[in-house]
This record gives sequence, structure tokens and C-alpha cells, in this order.
Amino acid sequence: MKFKQSDGQNQRIERITTSHLVVGIDMAKETQVAQATNYRGIVLTNQHLSFKNTIQGFEKLLRWMEGLQQKHRLKNIIIGMEPTGHYWYSLANWLAQKDLNVVLVNPATTKRNKENRDNCPSKSDPKDALVIADVVSRGYYYEYIRQATHFQRLRTLMNDREFWVTNSVRMQNRIIRWLDIRFPEYASVFKDWTCPRSIATLKEFPSPLDLKGQSTSEVITGWRKYMKRAGGSTGIHKAAELLSKAVQSVGETVALNEAKQDLQRLLEEFERIDGILNEIAQEIEGLLGEIPIASQLRSVKGLGTIYIAAILSSAGDLKQYAHGRQLLRKAGLNLAESMSGKRKGQIILSKRGDSTLRKYLYLATLTLVGTNPIFKQLHENNVQVKHMSKQKSIFKLLGKLARILVGMVHSEESFTPEKTVLQYTQAA
Repeated sequence: MKFKQSDGQNQRIERITTSHLVVGIDMAKETQVAQATNYRGIVLTNQHLSFKNTIQGFEKLLRWMEGLQQKHRLKNIIIGMEPTGHYWYSLANWLAQKDLNVVLVNPATTKRNKENRDNCPSKSDPKDALVIADVVSRGYYYEYIRQATHFQRLRTLMNDREFWVTNSVRMQNRIIRWLDIRFPEYASVFKDWTCPRSIATLKEFPSPLDLKGQSTSEVITGWRKYMKRAGGSTGIHKAAELLSKAVQSVGETVALNEAKQDLQRLLEEFERIDGILNEIAQEIEGLLGEIPIASQLRSVKGLGTIYIAAILSSAGDLKQYAHGRQLLRKAGLNLAESMSGKRKGQIILSKRGDSTLRKYLYLATLTLVGTNPIFKQLHENNVQVKHMSKQKSIFKLLGKLARILVGMVHSEESFTPEKTVLQYTQAA
């Protein structure tokens, strides 16, 4: 993997001048704390400012900053804060609407610099605000860029989807646990318990005792209450197999009525969540149709709707990245290495970035290796010819995917398999 550690955000930006008022803000749910320094990190106030997370509080902050500018004759202002949690959104957007320069500081950076000023591990809101201002005064920040409306809507939808996917997984795990206890042989009949015939079985014949004395035709008749094509050769085979396993079942039968009520509630909740996810998927599909670059990304075979939506919702407009390495850094997929003297440490991923973007770039690469002929060919070449481990090859192709996506957007071209193979061969 040839990711350059010097590319992307969080690097030193020489923008602070002698005319700058530097403000650091420690964010909280109700009360924020602000400290101000000059370009050298020297504190300009005798006391910190506390203000509420309300419009009156924001205006109080604005008056305080304007007063400091006039007192110290500073023309410019830069306001730094940590993008932790969600408390910073409202203030950052309000300040940005006032055309004030808002920047963000990596929480890991402030944590490492907490003891620099007083050589003490103590922690307080005023100290945290001062540490943020100090970090900003030395140029360790990155710009707060508010994304276009389309990308903000997409991010909201994808955050909503992540929540419901998590709940869906919880419901599925609970149902699988129920089957493991009450009908452990069930998985040998239905490999995928979420298929229509399995759902019909769980509603009509949830336990082995419910199948006792039933015939194949009676099971199929029970399925027809919940599905149209219940019979056929597949239906007859599955019904016979289910009846055979029910006779041999060692599932628990104590408190069965209560357990069956629990299962029905779980199934109802699972289907409700599944309906919500389908609605969200349709909304995402419609929104992607309004984003021009999404159609370009669709030209990469195997890069599905959810992958495209996840990448764009986390990364924003890909045109803002000069190179794929910046996208990798945004996801925390840039390399980190520890070296000292003759010792050379292991090279690892920094994982200092957007975890959702990191997850979906990785999953997208896995999918492309399995479904896209070009990525499959490149992966086989890495493993068989270059003798890379499969995991190393995946991460190398992940870097390739990032460069392809950013390159496609800048060139306004669709995915070209021949060019991809040629560029990859030349780079190697």
C-alpha cells in the first residue's frame, strides 16, 4: 500500500497571522466554554467565557469576540472546536452563516497536547477550550466545510438507516436465539430463516410440537396463509424435511406458550423494521438520482446503491478531494509507522477518521473483488503473482478504489476497465 502520510487534512496549515484572534470552544450539551489567544498562543482574557447553547448564548459569544478584536486591534478571527458528539453542529453552522472562519480540531490532537501548557494531567472545560485554541494557533486544524444540501440529506438518511439496521440485527439475533433453544434443528431445513417460507413457518408452526401430527399437505396449506407459491416440488420437499426434523427435535418445551408469544412479537418488530428499511432504500435511490456524480459511480460494476450512498454521505462531494489519498485519510485508512533509531515498528492503519466511511470502503472493495471482473483479476494477480496475503491485497485495492472514485469525478468520466488495468500495471 502506497498511501502518503503527508496528504490530506489534519496537517499543518500556515494561515494564522499576527492579526488573528484565536478562539477555542469546549462544547457541551447546555453550556459551552470559550477561551481566546493571539497567534502565539498567549491568553488574551483574564477569565473564560461561559455561554448557553441558545441564540442568546451565541450572540453573547459574538459580542465577546468582537470586543476582544477591538481591544487588541485584531482584524481576523478563527474559531476552533472539536467535532465530538453532535453538540457542535448548531454553533458551527450559526457561526459559518455569519461568515466567520470555523475550523475543527482532531480530539486526539487535543488529548495529546493537554499537558503542554501546565505539565499537568488535570481536566476542566476552561482548560480544554484553551488547549483547543492553542492547537489552532499552531495550525493543527482543518476547515469546516458545510456540504451541499443533497449530501446533508443523504447523510441524514444513511444515519437513519444505520440505526434501523442495528435494530434489525438485534431482532434477528433474538429470533435465532429463540430457534436455538426451541427448535435447534430448524437451521438445517432453512439456511436463511428470513425467506418467505421460513417466515410463514414461524408464524404458523413455530415449535416442533405445532408440527406434530401434521401432514405435508397440511403444512403447505398453513403456508398459503402467508405466501402465494407455497407448494410445488420445493414446498413438498421442505415440508417433508421440516416434519422429519420436528419429530427428532430436542428443543425446550417448558413455558412454550409464553415463548411463542415472544417469537410473534419479535417477528412483528422485525417485519416493521424491514418495512422501514425498504422505505429508506427507496428514498436513498431517489436522492442519488439528484446527485450527478452518483451516476458516474454507478458505472463501477458491483458498487451498489448503499455503498455509493454511504461513501457520498460520509465523504461529501468527491470533487473537494485533490487525490484519492485524501479520501483515504478522511476514512482513517492512511498508514502510521513507529520508528526509533534502528528499530522499525509495524506499519498499521491510523484509523483516525470517519469509521463509517472506512467500513463501507472496505466492504465495497470486498464486494468488487467478488463481483467485478477487473477487481477480481487484480486481486488474483496480487495474491498469485505478487504473493501478497489476501488481506494486504484487499487494502491495496481499497486504495485503488479511492483513487478511481476521485479520478472519475474530476475527469467527469465513467469507469473504464482497460484504463484501470493499464494504470495499475504501470504503477506496479
